[in-house]
Amino acid sequence: GYSAPPPNHLAWAIATTILCCLPAGIVSIVYAAQVNSKWMSGDHAGAHRASNNAKTWAIVSAVVGVIVGVIYFFVAMANSGT
Repeated sequence: GYSAPPPNHLAWAIATTILCCLPAGIVSIVYAAQVNSKWMSGDHAGAHRASNNAKTWAIVSAVVGVIVGVIYFFVAMANSGT
């Protein structure tokens, strides 16, 4: 039967690229872009792998973005105290 392709997580990939961590976000976008094309060509396992990778890298991007933001905040606070 017909089933829908896995989610490509493209919106998350783009959001985390803009808001958080550019390099990891770009990796996420690359994987997200592969999901539908792999699915259409019949590579359903590859589409699921690309979907999972897109989600993983979007999460990595978000986490790195938060960590960098926290570090930046504490550095800014430390420097403003002088």
